[in-house]
Order: sequence, then C-alpha cells, then structure tokens
Amino acid sequence: MGQGSRVSYFYDQEVGNYTYGYDHCMKPFRIRMAHDIIASYGLDKKMTVLQPPRATAHEMTQFHTDEYIEYLRRVTPEVAEIMPSYNECFLPLLDCPPFDGVYEFCTISAGGSMAGARRINHGEADVVINWAGGLHHAKKGEASGFCYVNDIVLAILELLRYHQRIVYLDIDVHHGDGVEEAFYTTDRVMSVSFHQFGNFFPGTGDVKDVGVERGKYYAVNVPLREGIDDETYEFIFRRVMRDVMETFRPSAVVMQCGTDSLSGDRLGCFNLSMQGHAACVEFMKSFNVPLFCLGGGGYTIRNVARTWAYETAVLLGEKLDPSLPYNDYYDFFGPEYTLDVPASNMTNMNTRQQLERLCSEIHEHLHCIPHAPSVQMQQVPRDWPGESEESDNLPVTDSD
Repeated sequence: MGQGSRVSYFYDQEVGNYTYGYDHCMKPFRIRMAHDIIASYGLDKKMTVLQPPRATAHEMTQFHTDEYIEYLRRVTPEVAEIMPSYNECFLPLLDCPPFDGVYEFCTISAGGSMAGARRINHGEADVVINWAGGLHHAKKGEASGFCYVNDIVLAILELLRYHQRIVYLDIDVHHGDGVEEAFYTTDRVMSVSFHQFGNFFPGTGDVKDVGVERGKYYAVNVPLREGIDDETYEFIFRRVMRDVMETFRPSAVVMQCGTDSLSGDRLGCFNLSMQGHAACVEFMKSFNVPLFCLGGGGYTIRNVARTWAYETAVLLGEKLDPSLPYNDYYDFFGPEYTLDVPASNMTNMNTRQQLERLCSEIHEHLHCIPHAPSVQMQQVPRDWPGESEESDNLPVTDSD
C-alpha cells in the first residue's frame, strides 16, 4: 500500500476563492497554498489527481436535514441580514457567517469526500486525500465551529455501503463532536478523538463519553491538556490506536488531520511539530487498510500548508528536500523558507501518570466490546442515480 499509483488526491482549484470574511480565522486559501507546495515538489505527478464532482443537495441530505440544506442553498449575506431570527436557527453568525458562495464551498468539500469514499469502495485507491474536507463539527440541522456540511459523515455513510466496520480518527485540537454524535448509537463506526479538553470548544469529549445503545464503547475519547509535545503525543497515540485497530479490526480508516494541533496555531494550544503530527499519519498507514485523509482545522496558514504538503509526501512514501522550492506563495514562508514547523518551549501540562490512566481506562472500555463485531451481510445498494466512474474521475487540467 502507498505506491503513488494507488493514491488518489482530490483538489478543486476554486476552493481557495472563498472567504469567510477578512477578520475570520478560517481561510480556505490555505488549501490552495498546500496544493502549490505539493505541485512545486512534483508530488502531483506521483499520484492520481482528480477534480471532485460537486455534491448535490440530494446527496448532502443523506445526513443533513432538507430544511438546512435548502437554507444553505438560498442564504446570502443580504438574506441573513433581513432575516436574523431565521438565520439563528441554522448558523451561529460569529463562527459560521453566511458568506458569498457558502453553498458552493460546501459542495466542493462534500463532493470530494464522497467521491473519495467511492474510490475506496470500488478498489481504485488504497489512500485518498481531500484536504478541503474534514469539517467535523457540522451537525445534522445546523452549522458549528466553522463547519457547515459534515463531509466526513457523508464519506463514512458511503463507505458503510461496502465496509462492515470503519474507524474514524480525529487529531484536530478540537473534539470531533459532529462525527461522534452522528454515529453515537452504532457499532459499525468507532470514532476516536484526541483533543484538548477543559474550558475549550466544543466542551465535549470526556473519556467517559463512550456511546450509547449498540454504540456503547464505540466512541473513544482521549482528552488532553495544553502543551502536549511530540514524544508524549506519540506515546498515547500509538498505545490507543494499536488497541483500537487490534480490537475493532476495521476494513477502512477515515482520518481527520486538523493542523490546529500544531505548535503556534492561532487557536490551538498543543505543541506538536510537523514531524510529530505527520508521525500519526505514518503510523496509521502502517496498518495496511484503506486510509482516507482529510483536512480540518488549522489557523496559522503557512504551517497548515507545509504540514499537509509534507503529509502528502508521507502517504506517497516520498522524501522531500527541507528547503522549499519556489512557488506562488513563497513569501509566506519566510524568513526560513523551509518545510518545517518546529515545536516551541511551552510547558507540557500532560503527565505520564495521567496518560497511563487514560490508556488503562480506554483499554477497559475496548475490552467490553466483542472482538471484531460481526455485521449481517446484505446486498450492496447501487450508487446514486446519475453517478458514474467518469463523474468521480475528472482530472485536474490546471494545477493553479
């Protein structure tokens, strides 16, 4: 697994045109910056680069309510201004403004994630990358935490049509609450979230939050304190994920690679270097099951771009020169102009004793589930009407 011919990479060159607003910390432009570094290293020539089809309203309502998707389709800044009470039902305005093109932006993100899941389902890729995806906070009927449409849930629902068991893994600094909530009652998806906890958005994700009904013990939460460094993070990440993979034995992994867990992020308070963050991706690749890597948070955009470019190389098994090649956004990466995000000297508030207790508690929870739970086999439903391999395999003709 991991050869370039088996890696599919989704990119829509228009994704960087959208803006949440001048003062908003979420910048879709970072995806274009990452792609430019990827192309400047020639990594685009070593994988299958695809333009994602735009998700339809019908596809997005596989998870979201009809009313919410219809609202996103119609809302503009002007409409929101004259209908504030109606707007409050769907969008928290400070975090999720009704910016121009919000619906089209959502169709790019969701379309890439659903198309990527289909490539895994059809055996066309072992690794899929969609850095425009990973919007893990969106709820069934409302936006949350800069996320409007939950492309991750839509991708997992697509994967479940072919795969018995899916692991969802989230290394964003924020808890993956929207995805966990969507699958909180099922034993076919195990959600695993490593996140900062305690007076920090969204406020969920305690280690005792383990799921309910059939889904009890299929939600795994690893609440961490600020300042965690590479060594400490690697210790708990490897312990927990090895336990999860050996117990649950998924046939595919969806990994949200939010980069707000990096040192120096504008919102996050972790202290991971680029190498420490990417080590998580490399570890999951070693299990040799189909791996779908998505974007997510990340608000110091030069660090986001560098890290996702580096992780693309990790997934391809390529080594990169630490000196950045010249690219369209070269000035963003000065004065060092290197492919690196170093850790700082901030204090690590996580102790080995605390992490050992977390590992033990999570191990006890996993011990409560049947080993590799069985799922009744049934006929796989056909793809959505109008879908074809051609719609999922549109090559990117301009790597702008």
